[in-house]
This record gives sequence, structure tokens and C-alpha cells, in this order.
Amino acid sequence: QVQLVESGGGLVQPGGSLRLSCAASGFTFSSYWMYWVRQAPGKGLEWVSNINPGGGSTYYADSVKGRFTISRDNAKNTLFLQMNSLKSEDTAVYYCAKDHYSAPDYWGQGTQVTVSS
Repeated sequence: QVQLVESGGGLVQPGGSLRLSCAASGFTFSSYWMYWVRQAPGKGLEWVSNINPGGGSTYYADSVKGRFTISRDNAKNTLFLQMNSLKSEDTAVYYCAKDHYSAPDYWGQGTQVTVSS
């Protein structure tokens, strides 16, 4: 079955960096678009970024453009999100998700990112 397992979250000071990983299994990872989505405390889900199967096309929300970088290693079935210049408003649970006809269908359990001094 499809499994997505995020890791790499934690507590970081404003201006700091974190790298999130998402280990995928149970499907042909290299054939699917993948997403990062986040949910801040008390708020709804927010799309952060997505990437095409080959990794050559990436898209970002305006709120993270220029600070976050999505990438993937298809040989290792792993999705990444490099987050730099973190702000307090980036505090959220971050989820990776698999695409199914332009919408996420499977989600990981999420990893908490807290940006605070």
C-alpha cells in the first residue's frame, strides 16, 4: 500500500533552515507529481509546492517562493523540501502528498516545523 513518511521537522530560529524529507513506498514514485502542503495552527491546508515526475518542473506558493526548494531523488523514492530564511509564519505541520489527477490522494502523517526564537 502507499506509504509516505515525512521527517526533518523541528524547532528553528527565524532566519534558519531545515530540510524535510518524505520517504515514499507502495507505488511507482518516479511516475507521479508530488506535493508539499502545510497546515498552520488554527488554519486550513495551504499548498506549498509541487514537482513533476522527472523533477524538472517545480511550482511554489508566493509565500515561500525564493526561500523554499522542492526536489526529489527518484532512485531513492524520496521527496525533499529545503526551507531557508524561515519565518514565524512558516510554523505548521508539513505534509507530503502524492498526486492523482491534479489533486493529492495519499498523505503522510506530517512533520512539525516550529519557527521561534
